[in-house]
Amino acid sequence: MMKGNLLISSMIERAERFYPKKEVVSRTSAGVQRFTYKEIGKRTRKLASKLKEFGIERGDRVGTLAWNHHRHLELYFAIPSIGSVLHTINIRLSPEHIIYIINHAEDELIFVDEDVFPLIEAVHDKLKTVKAYIVMTDNELPDTSVDNVYSYEEWISAGDENFEYPKDIEETEPAGMCFTSATTGNPKGVVYTHRSTVLHSMSLAFADSLGTTESDSIMPVVPMFHVNAWGMPYVATWLGSTQVMPGPRFTPKVLAELIQDEKVTVTAGVPTIWLVLLKELEENEYNTESLRAVVCGGSAAPLGMIKTFEKKYNVPFLHAYGMTETSPLATVSRLKSYQEDLPEEERFEIRAKQGLLVPGLEMKVVGSQGEVAWDGQDMGELLLRGPWIADDYFKDDRGEETFVEGWLHTGDVCTVDEEGVIKIVDRTKDLIKSGGEWISSVDLENALMAHEGVFEASVVAIPDPEWQERPVACVVLKEGHETVSKDDILDYLRPQFAKWWLPDDVIFMEEIPKTSVGKFLKRALRDKVKEHYETV
Repeated sequence: MMKGNLLISSMIERAERFYPKKEVVSRTSAGVQRFTYKEIGKRTRKLASKLKEFGIERGDRVGTLAWNHHRHLELYFAIPSIGSVLHTINIRLSPEHIIYIINHAEDELIFVDEDVFPLIEAVHDKLKTVKAYIVMTDNELPDTSVDNVYSYEEWISAGDENFEYPKDIEETEPAGMCFTSATTGNPKGVVYTHRSTVLHSMSLAFADSLGTTESDSIMPVVPMFHVNAWGMPYVATWLGSTQVMPGPRFTPKVLAELIQDEKVTVTAGVPTIWLVLLKELEENEYNTESLRAVVCGGSAAPLGMIKTFEKKYNVPFLHAYGMTETSPLATVSRLKSYQEDLPEEERFEIRAKQGLLVPGLEMKVVGSQGEVAWDGQDMGELLLRGPWIADDYFKDDRGEETFVEGWLHTGDVCTVDEEGVIKIVDRTKDLIKSGGEWISSVDLENALMAHEGVFEASVVAIPDPEWQERPVACVVLKEGHETVSKDDILDYLRPQFAKWWLPDDVIFMEEIPKTSVGKFLKRALRDKVKEHYETV
């Protein structure tokens, strides 16, 4: 058989050649802009030639602090296609973490959106390796005291639109880098190769995965700075799908309008995004008939939310699971053919789980006594391996406990049923041990958020002198449901759980703390709960 390298440059070249008329719809501060893949291809080649002219070499890291738009898409391809490493930086991290990861990655160039540039201005004197800053804007460059600042559009205007991507790059060379959004300590860097990125993109096109096709209009709401927007910009470009980029500081109204106006077929994001979108859909009239899938990951989706999308709006809901270390796709929840005839509630129960392992990966679930039974009851930590699973952290010895004997220890506790369907029950550090028995905070949270008066809910443990730990529910109520009481919540949960699983208390809050990517931040929530009891 022929030997050929799997390179990211081949993906953009395919879009240029076979889909030159297809569009990238990009919402920026200047409004909605449209570019064909032919135009994107030329702009990307110009950008690549300027990177080479600047002196960016193979293996050099180039950072981006940007929203989801066409310029960021061009960076997704130009940087790795010359053999350099695309380092997407989470703009919602603290200044201390931004300084740490730029210095740790040793970024040579930083591409930054105009509205994010103040972050760079505040910390630029602490960045040790950055030689220049390229501001992505439709306007004039902002006044600044920072040296070596250039306009993206002016910078690439002198580039070569016929630039040829080098073909001597090896598929095992690094192509991208993303740092975890750390809840403790500094973020950890994960490096993706050309090979891992191409194979991961291929997995997104499997019919039993996301089933991406040329006919799709794909809108990644998950940020392009978070695990490569779950790989969607890569597979969409490769297959010639229309891409809809929601741009900076979007609102639920903006998302609903883009879905309606651009006839979006697939969109992806974390549960908090879909909760606020549902609220917008309930308050105003939109046409969402084009949607064939809402993809949800990052944390478990409430069963009630899944039912609302599917029954009220007739929008199929795809539960998926992954993490920064898995590129990220690892599982997708789809029914097997013979499960389609199951009663509705059983079908929803399956769909609310994290699903089946994507082809190409291997897994095992390990408890204290070894691998657990596939009975839907026994719990263990999920271990993964495969060609798009990381095997170490970038220049960081904290991987010793995470990557062991060729397996990624995810830190997620799950069960597996007889069909092989995975259900994440908690993070290892978030499981609640009460009287020697485990309680899943995720199961309690999902049940709480199915209550008609609950907007958000999270469950954490508090110390207990008799039982070691006991669960406490933290609840944000929907508007118009302010009369819902603690007893109402507990009465709602009582038929669904054993008595010892029921929370000892319900604390009503205005907001639940979240991470930079929209997940519940339980470390901060535990601090708030502790403060609550200290002041009571």
